[in-house]
Amino acid sequence: MGNIAIGGGAPVTVQSMLNTKTTDVDACLKQISELTDAGCDLIRIAVPDENSATAFGIIAARTGLPLIADIHYNYKLAHLALDNGARKIRMNPGNMRDFGQIKELARRMSGEGIPVRVGVNGGSLHPDYKTMDEADALVASALDCAEVFETCGLKDIVVAIKASDVKVMTEANRKLAAICDYPLHLGVTEAGTMRSGLIKSALGIGTLLQEGIGDTIRVSLSAPPVEEVLAGKTLLRTLGLRRNCVEVVSCPTCARTEIDVEKLANAVERVTAHVTIPLKIAVMGCPLNGIGEGEGSNLGVAGGKEKSVILKDGKIFETVSSELLIPHFMTLLDEYIEEYSKNQHN
Repeated sequence: MGNIAIGGGAPVTVQSMLNTKTTDVDACLKQISELTDAGCDLIRIAVPDENSATAFGIIAARTGLPLIADIHYNYKLAHLALDNGARKIRMNPGNMRDFGQIKELARRMSGEGIPVRVGVNGGSLHPDYKTMDEADALVASALDCAEVFETCGLKDIVVAIKASDVKVMTEANRKLAAICDYPLHLGVTEAGTMRSGLIKSALGIGTLLQEGIGDTIRVSLSAPPVEEVLAGKTLLRTLGLRRNCVEVVSCPTCARTEIDVEKLANAVERVTAHVTIPLKIAVMGCPLNGIGEGEGSNLGVAGGKEKSVILKDGKIFETVSSELLIPHFMTLLDEYIEEYSKNQHN
């Protein structure tokens, strides 16, 4: 994860945010490592107080990554985050509406080449906009703030409009995209648990991406942040917006299932999250249909009660004891990725 382009035809990026205390530097570093291993493009960290701003600097220095500081209410914290190496500021105009302070911040950020994300949330909309239709209010709040930054010379502006209501989120972003050229960050805020959050995010973010709206995304979940990254990458791959990655297909299981499909499919997803080559991997729970269903894959397994089949390039590669299926398959997976990468460089 280096300097990442947003907008201007660049690929759609996947973001997440740490849920560890910023002052717990070691915990933050551990979570950052997990996110980068999973293929996260951009990482945001909350800076709720001065101690967190100091810790942010230690984290940024130790990772060397372009980290985003998330700021609410306090302009001083934005400046402290910049002092401590923040490479982007996310601010919420719902609770930061002093245009004089915004101008001071904007002039500094413009001079230092630091971008801003103007992030408006439905749950923290400023009272000045509460008399308007909600979607229109979100758009007006975002653009009013972005205009202040731009008039002070800051050109690198990303705008985010989020709401927990999917219909409001999609309507607001459509209206925003129709009247401005800012890169847009998409997300359904307070989306919920793994189940409800994934469904709401897929509907909201996915609908807009299919319409050509959106440059960077976050799938917000009440779950470990790495799950947000895996979900975001899966969403982009499903829409055909990210091709150099691994697609894992697996059967829904039935009475014929003889292996732990869920365990193996999840394990494969996690160990290949960082892989940037187009691979299709099939995890099938029985030999009856599994061999045929895995023919279109680069690698696959068809599990049996005592013996299981491992597939390579759609053909049977090896038959192994089901007890040895996972280690054999994982070894082949590592070899396949290494061989593929070597051939790409030759």
